[in-house]
Amino acid sequence: MVIKKSISEAIRGTIPDCSTATEYLEKVKNHFSGSTKAYASTLIKRLSTMRYTGGGIRNHILSMSTMVAKLKTMNMGLPDPYIVNLALKSLPNEFETFIVNYNSQLDEWDLEKAIAMCVQEEERLKTAHGDSLNFAKHSK
Repeated sequence: MVIKKSISEAIRGTIPDCSTATEYLEKVKNHFSGSTKAYASTLIKRLSTMRYTGGGIRNHILSMSTMVAKLKTMNMGLPDPYIVNLALKSLPNEFETFIVNYNSQLDEWDLEKAIAMCVQEEERLKTAHGDSLNFAKHSK
């Protein structure tokens, strides 16, 4: 009864009664399995089309990383090199030389190193432009 009271009435009515809490929770889980697939699809689309629009490179890449972590819980984990390339692809044109330099290296970065290097490049660009750097926004 406690579990039923904590679930929205609209949802509660669609789930049949069960004799145990475990059985009831399993029915709730099965009820929403289709939603998980739709959510994963939405996350993948957002991740692949995401563009940096300001607010700090670190926050931008960390928000991408959060989406990847959510996908991982749905058995849709992505390898670090792919995530790093998505993150670099999402950066504004001011990072073009930086990205070319990364692509010309033999070694690959993990996500933590990519964040550190991108933040360092962001700081270098801000210093070079007098701390008033406004990155050009990508067009969709």
